Amino acid sequence: MRDKLLLKLKNIVVHYGSIEAVKGVSIKLKEGDLIGLVGANGAGKSTLLRAISGLEKPTSGEILLRGERIDGITPQNVVMKGISHVPEGKRVFPYMTVYENLRMGGFIQKDRAKFKDRLHEVYELFPQLKNKCSQEAGTLSGGEQQMLAIGRALMNNPKVLLMDEPTIGLAPLIVELLIEGIVKLRRRGLSILLVEQNIRAALDIVTWCYVMELGRIVLEGSPADVAADKLVKEAYLGG
Repeated sequence: MRDKLLLKLKNIVVHYGSIEAVKGVSIKLKEGDLIGLVGANGAGKSTLLRAISGLEKPTSGEILLRGERIDGITPQNVVMKGISHVPEGKRVFPYMTVYENLRMGGFIQKDRAKFKDRLHEVYELFPQLKNKCSQEAGTLSGGEQQMLAIGRALMNNPKVLLMDEPTIGLAPLIVELLIEGIVKLRRRGLSILLVEQNIRAALDIVTWCYVMELGRIVLEGSPADVAADKLVKEAYLGG
């Protein structure tokens, strides 16, 4: 069922020392959703993703996956439960080949046949990676490294994919290819929480959108409603 609640954040607060970076954020992600979390730099978007994936411990609040609390568990256990995180910055293992990076991504997959199935799906999504499977990741273009980072996160067959600024710093043609890939993943049933500064691009593909400013959700709604909001138009869409 596409309307089944998968991931729920309830009043999440995260501190960096004495600084409150996330201030009581609540978000819902249903099965098959592609949710946008948009806003300017410093809004707390990346911190929120890090809290979901276990890299930051919330000061208060709850993170529930299918009704089970996961806040406070280790990042490895978060992955084991079906959440993969593509962090900002095209992070790959530069001296390992494309194939070796993908193999590292599938570290929890012990069934060789299932591993091959996942590898085939990644290569089908990003054919560029298959053509360069023996090439060191550090020699790839920026766009190809981002594809590899996404592909590596997919190797664990996640139920939820967290994506942090996947298009930042990339050429328009590569952005278009990545956006197409994200849409294909959603059509296959993967649930995605997408952090983007490029609000215009995000609003073209998401099913629901949250706007975050200074650690808080200040607006949520359908892509059409968010795009029509006067403050969003002025701040992010050029008036």
